[in-house]
Amino acid sequence: MKDFIIIGNKAVTGGKISLNDLPGAAGRMDVLCRCVTASLFISFGMRRDVNVHLILKGGPEPHKIVRFNGETMRSLNPDERSSGSLIQKALLIPANETEKESTPGVFVRTGDLTVLLDEFKDKRPLYYLKEDGGDISDRVKSKDAADKFNDGVFILGDNQGVFEDDEAAIENAGASKISVGPVSLLSSQCITLILNAADRSEQNK
Repeated sequence: MKDFIIIGNKAVTGGKISLNDLPGAAGRMDVLCRCVTASLFISFGMRRDVNVHLILKGGPEPHKIVRFNGETMRSLNPDERSSGSLIQKALLIPANETEKESTPGVFVRTGDLTVLLDEFKDKRPLYYLKEDGGDISDRVKSKDAADKFNDGVFILGDNQGVFEDDEAAIENAGASKISVGPVSLLSSQCITLILNAADRSEQNK
């Protein structure tokens, strides 16, 4: 299982969002939608061993976590409007700390990054995507390292990156910093490269 956590610093947490203005009125929800597509879709299929956790921090309601579960996902197409529509449906139902399923494979609850980190730390390896991190290729050189990597939880920022408070929480949780290369890339591109490295390591076993 692989889990991706994407922090949406301005992504709205409630109300009806405009599918025609995901970058603007929805708080760069387009970035998160592209991350969903990059995480779950392959040619003529879907990755069933992936969870995508979108952390929405832009208000007006409390922070929320929307989870896309590849194993049970239905009615999702590889375009921004499709994932945006499912996020909108999740935001329209009353949310609390208990996860609720809004549509098949999509879940919502209140919470922030610390909630997810507390659930994963000491149980799964945590990787924080950062330009000055260790090269991702070093994480798949040996079978043991690759097995650990392929069960990883990968934390990424949106177009604004990761703010200081969240970065401090990531470091306190003991996450390893990794990098996909010397050039800063879009979050969705980083996800593609992470999954490519995992696919190659699985093939080489």
